[in-house]
Amino acid sequence: VQLQASGGGLVQPGGSLKLSCAAFGFTWDQHAMAWFRQVPGKEREWVSCIGSGVDTTWYADSVKGRFTGSRDNAKKTVYLEMNNLKPEDTGVYYCAASNNLSKPPRPCNKDYGMDYWGKGTQVTVSS
Repeated sequence: VQLQASGGGLVQPGGSLKLSCAAFGFTWDQHAMAWFRQVPGKEREWVSCIGSGVDTTWYADSVKGRFTGSRDNAKKTVYLEMNNLKPEDTGVYYCAASNNLSKPPRPCNKDYGMDYWGKGTQVTVSS
């Protein structure tokens, strides 16, 4: 199993980045995909989740209206388009996968709900 996140970088406040996460080695259409982020010294924070159905997405209040999640089932890749970035969006962004068939159902917005994690990609928002 592998989740390969990419697309991070340094951007000025107000700028945009698009993260990608390619998945390998598990049943893609049975998993919701989530993004989390973490700053050193702080707990990992949930950012977004997209269900195994393409049209179902959820966002943390801190990014709602600025970030857009999507997934390409043919490419087994999930994306996070981030616009109007703020310094507080700085952190390591991780993609993760959660099995929709788990019983009882696991939340897509909690660490413990995830089955697989990628290694993360650094996003730095600074002038």
